[in-house]
Amino acid sequence: MHEMSIALAVIDQVETAAAQTPDAGAVRSVRLRVGELAGVVPDSLAFCFELACAGTLLEGAELLTEPVPGRARCTPCAHEWAVGMPPRLSCPECRGAAVELISGRELQIAEVRWEDPYAATREPISEEC
Repeated sequence: MHEMSIALAVIDQVETAAAQTPDAGAVRSVRLRVGELAGVVPDSLAFCFELACAGTLLEGAELLTEPVPGRARCTPCAHEWAVGMPPRLSCPECRGAAVELISGRELQIAEVRWEDPYAATREPISEEC
């Protein structure tokens, strides 16, 4: 199950960023862009992420996955199409096999939301002026 190694890598990257960010609080959520051709099962990744976060800065954080469809472009005729699953890697227009994948292999951290470490100590602003 490579989803556990992916979850551990995400946690490591977020903890590294937190160490370099002054006033970084606990992590509320992590949003990942996951390409349909990346070979990742989002439900398995979410399960592994929850287990791997225990005892870390990310404990209790929500993992949000944003699917990225696979798209290809034919080199000879420049036609673009959604490759689908299983992927169709020959051009539907000219039947050419010289194809470039332009999306769908992504696996990247798109956003991390942090707790505000000062939220509990801030005074509410009075609405009376």
